[in-house]
Amino acid sequence: MFEALVKSVFGSSNDRYVKSLSKIVKQINDLEPQIQALSDDGLRAQTDAFRERLDAGATLDDILPEAFATVREASMRVFGMRHFDVQLIGGIVLHRGEIAEMRTGEGKTLMATLAVYLNAIEGKGVHVVTVNDYLARRDAEWMGQLYNWLGLSVGVIVPNMDEFTKRDAYNADITYGTNNEFGFDYLRDNMKHSRKEMMQRPFSYAIVDEVDSILIDEARTPLIISGPTEDKSDLYVSLDEVAKEIPDDWLDKDEKTRNVQLTEDGLEEVEKILIEKELLETDNLYDVENTQVVHHLDQALRAVHMFKRDDNYIVKNDKVILIDEFTGRMMEGRRLSNGLHQAIEAKEGVKIEPENQTMASITFQNYFRMYPKLAGMTGTAATEAAEFWDIYKVNVVEIPTNLPVQRIDEEDEFYKNTMDKFAAIAKAIKEKNEIGQPILVGTVSIEKSELLSQFLDKEGVKHEILNARQHEREAHIVAQAGRLGAVTIATNMAGRGTDIQLGGNLEFRIDDELGEMEDGPDKDAAITKLTEEVKAEKQQVLDAGGLFVLGTERHESRRIDNQLRGRSGRQGDPGLSRFYLCLEDDLLRIFGPDTLFAKMMNSNLEDGEAIGSKWLSKAIETAQKKVEGRNYEARKQVVQYDDVMNDQRKVIYEQRSEIMDSEAVDDVVLDMRHDTVNAMVGTACPPGSYPEQWDIAGLEEKLEEVFNLKVPLDEWLEEDQVEPEILEERIRTITDQLMDEKVGKYDEGAWRSVEKEVLLRQLDFHWKEHLATLDALRQVIWMRGIAQKQPINEYKQEAFGLFEGLLDTLREEVTKILFRAELVQQQPEPQALPDLPDFLTGHIDPLTGLDNSNDGDGSEKRPDLFGSLAGSPAAEASSGGAITHNPYANLNISRNAPCPCGSGKKYKHCHGAVGIPPVAAPV
Repeated sequence: MFEALVKSVFGSSNDRYVKSLSKIVKQINDLEPQIQALSDDGLRAQTDAFRERLDAGATLDDILPEAFATVREASMRVFGMRHFDVQLIGGIVLHRGEIAEMRTGEGKTLMATLAVYLNAIEGKGVHVVTVNDYLARRDAEWMGQLYNWLGLSVGVIVPNMDEFTKRDAYNADITYGTNNEFGFDYLRDNMKHSRKEMMQRPFSYAIVDEVDSILIDEARTPLIISGPTEDKSDLYVSLDEVAKEIPDDWLDKDEKTRNVQLTEDGLEEVEKILIEKELLETDNLYDVENTQVVHHLDQALRAVHMFKRDDNYIVKNDKVILIDEFTGRMMEGRRLSNGLHQAIEAKEGVKIEPENQTMASITFQNYFRMYPKLAGMTGTAATEAAEFWDIYKVNVVEIPTNLPVQRIDEEDEFYKNTMDKFAAIAKAIKEKNEIGQPILVGTVSIEKSELLSQFLDKEGVKHEILNARQHEREAHIVAQAGRLGAVTIATNMAGRGTDIQLGGNLEFRIDDELGEMEDGPDKDAAITKLTEEVKAEKQQVLDAGGLFVLGTERHESRRIDNQLRGRSGRQGDPGLSRFYLCLEDDLLRIFGPDTLFAKMMNSNLEDGEAIGSKWLSKAIETAQKKVEGRNYEARKQVVQYDDVMNDQRKVIYEQRSEIMDSEAVDDVVLDMRHDTVNAMVGTACPPGSYPEQWDIAGLEEKLEEVFNLKVPLDEWLEEDQVEPEILEERIRTITDQLMDEKVGKYDEGAWRSVEKEVLLRQLDFHWKEHLATLDALRQVIWMRGIAQKQPINEYKQEAFGLFEGLLDTLREEVTKILFRAELVQQQPEPQALPDLPDFLTGHIDPLTGLDNSNDGDGSEKRPDLFGSLAGSPAAEASSGGAITHNPYANLNISRNAPCPCGSGKKYKHCHGAVGIPPVAAPV
């Protein structure tokens, strides 16, 4: 009560903060006449002038008002768009490293140009992070016109680009790309063996578009670069057959966590099935020999019973592709770990890819925390403000709308079951469609969108479906969702990135309808006609009530619901939103109120009847908060565990950087060698022990294993007062001498290169093994909780011990390899090519029409073009010495085809070699 009173008098802290920024906005507006008076060349020259001021000691805050005024004027000249005052406020917020919450349609993309330009002037590189490749390309091309006009360079990062192009893009003043690609490039860079091969520069500043989607929703799973391991396809298929045989009453399912376990009775029955199918090594399911079978059986059960096709994944081009549960997009290249993805592939009968072993990984939380300054923008962030601050130390600022919001948000409607609900939705859509009001329908899965499509077909309502199957047409479908009478069914609208403009999007209509038309008076007239049509259609849509957003189900997060609602009522337009719910919705069924609530609904509602009440809406909100809290804990746990790995990752990556930057690493190798000797002696001669207790035999064995060295330890021990320190010193001296002698035999530069390469390769190999160990540790560490121990603390201790072991093993392995390495200073013997199989391939030369595919392999008795055999006297004669004439010169044989003589060589390397005089071909 008191807080509400204070807020009504003084405003919220957010209101006061936004108001304080109005002073800077006034400074920018006061500069506008002065900036408008500049010529185009004078406006462009501002960039160099700002750089000179920064070099002279000015800060970015000092030049902010002039820089923002410059961008606003440049935007007017390039796009004809002038930044609103609220966009200037948003630009200041972004520059200060905060999150700007700005309603959908308020112009976030244009707002970002202010902060991007200001920070790009420094030349350290600004990263603009988007949710998909389409938006990265679109924004780089669209906003790039403005940046290029002002003298800044722009690059874009998308998958499957070559490294040279990527390196140029990262060296640009401004780089656009997706969160995944930025993260993966960071991991790839830290797997390179040379600094010049790395693509990214040191991080400076990043602006994350749809920041809640990227830093919250997608942050549950880390980015992983992995390599294939052994193929277990047969095991996946066999266990998939077993999992499909298991009835539901043998299982305990937990839909909240998507886990499934066998009951006691189920365990006994499944054990019998596995024994019968000869899948177990022993007769006891939980013997250690059957660990792998048990693990993959668990994954098969999850795949069969917990993962639904067209909901959690789709099958496209004989591949299982995951679907992002928040955006509804396909996640190309993403795979579930620990054999779960392979279990789904077995379930669907598609090709089973081998399991992968982690080679490098990082969470989005730890990746983005590496930026000295991080900012973001979205339409919905306030509900997650606490998490943004807790994890990223970034504040959320709500930016007021340019015009008051006129959208009407109606109460939710509740129905008994899905069929009643969808029938009511189809009826409501038909009513609104008849008056021409455009409708955007939000569903939570592909399955639901296609079910609703069937209902609309029965009602005769024409509609578009936007889901993972129509990913390529996404922007075009969304852009025209505001046209008169348009009905668009969209699976999750989070981060679509394209505005829904009432009356339709003029640019997209010009592109779609006039794209193939040549420039000229006819095209100009057609564009003018389209412009008038869009303007007239917009007025009709406004008269019909604006965009109607209809939610077929509540999402797990209120923020996603708000994103859907935010598509309507942009820039002061009228609009309407309403959600339809039923007892069979996942949110209500899994997380909702208890069975009493369900009984009341079932007993009090007739078929097809709807109910709406504030109490029910409150119950839904409570369920959503439960889910949000659970998801937050899951993300927090991911960060806690990755923080442990992150400390170790930093050490490893810093060491790699130092090694790559060093011309020679002989000092590092020397320290490793000495530490290895000290560790050996320390293990064999523990501190405080007597000489007779020392493990001299073990020390001798270890020295021979690592250094290939025999030392007179027994003689040394006969001396008086021999201490472990003396042993260490003597062994170090001997090993140093041996290594000096070895290095002296070779070119020093070549040996230093070998040391560097061995060190990097061993570091990468043991780090990869360490990651696999940590993955396995994390999967079982929760069991320490049974012993009343905190799993995360236990994980920290175990991980620290494993990391120390990694460093010890690395030192010993590098030392061992270098002591046994020999430089080969001669040309290697050419390796024989393998025999070709009994089939021929085609590779037709497009210019000559000749088949150039068969390069030949010299294998015996291979037919040549004339039916003679390789290994025949003619062939032997032709391949056994210098060729003095060419009997095939008049046959017009392709230079890359096999030589007709049967030698197995290409024609150009045999009888077709330059300088051989032609003679008549044999008859």
